[in-house]
Amino acid sequence: MSRIKTAMVLAAGLGTRMRPLTDDRPKALVEVAGRTLIDRVLDRLVEAGVERAVVNVHHFADQMEAHLAGRKDLEILISDERAALLDSGGGIRHARPLLGDEPILIANIDSLWIDGETPALQTLKAAWDPDRMDLCLLLVPRGQGIGFEGPQGFFRDDAGRLTHSAKPEPPTPYANIGFQILKPQILDGEPDGAFSIVPVWWRLSEQGRLFGAVMDGFWMHVGDPAAREAAEAKLAKSTSPAKG
Repeated sequence: MSRIKTAMVLAAGLGTRMRPLTDDRPKALVEVAGRTLIDRVLDRLVEAGVERAVVNVHHFADQMEAHLAGRKDLEILISDERAALLDSGGGIRHARPLLGDEPILIANIDSLWIDGETPALQTLKAAWDPDRMDLCLLLVPRGQGIGFEGPQGFFRDDAGRLTHSAKPEPPTPYANIGFQILKPQILDGEPDGAFSIVPVWWRLSEQGRLFGAVMDGFWMHVGDPAAREAAEAKLAKSTSPAKG
């Protein structure tokens, strides 16, 4: 299994859909069932063997830096986006000097899950094959999560190669949960500034270098207060003792 030691956590967003919870804090410091989103993500990364996390900051950046200083179980580096938000691709590109040249994990701040038989990040790492892949996304089947929005998703062939689609028909069977392994070099030709990683997916898909691994757990996208409440209820149910 791949030994990936560095991750980047995309945590710089304004969290506008999470208001009023983000009126006085960044989205990453919103709590779900008593633990902040950033800590839940970092817990998952530590479980997966990550030793070093690069976290981008913008909204209430000082709060984020102060909170992250309390984590002692992994090295944390800050990618400062106070000057301007850079979106997913631009954020990774901006952090490139901190990321090194080995494959890294990318983690979105608003993605939680309950593992199935196989831990989700173990599934992703086991699927990673740098000889065939430049990027491998962690996917969840539709109907196996909370927070799917719109038709955007992926088709996956028998070899695991992906095709991205935002068309309503035919419906895509898989959604991206916001975790992926990628080679940082795939962004080296991109310009500085803000840009989405989605066109990078398209390019890699055309080259046959975009792959996906399917988790067997239950995913929760925590994008707004209602989704937070739903996630808390699901987590409470999953940890409740079984009734005899």
